[in-house]
Amino acid sequence: MDNNPNTPDSSGYWKANVRLILLCLVVWAICSFGFGIILRPLVAGIQFGGTDLGFWFAQQGAIISFIIVIFFYAFRMNKLDKDFGLDEE
Repeated sequence: MDNNPNTPDSSGYWKANVRLILLCLVVWAICSFGFGIILRPLVAGIQFGGTDLGFWFAQQGAIISFIIVIFFYAFRMNKLDKDFGLDEE
């Protein structure tokens, strides 16, 4: 497959890419906004690292989950690039 964005396979590539981006954004939003703010009263009774889990997610968990999402995205994009013949050699 060439790198022409008008080839038929490019639509499948971009659909998979956008789906992966949306998945990563949802996971990150749940970890940072969900557990750190909205669901904090539900997880406040769980002790983790010397503090309650809601506070931990607001202070550390969102950052750690973001770093994990970045590495997951890079790993999956490399696999996606290989699947569509766009990998770097």
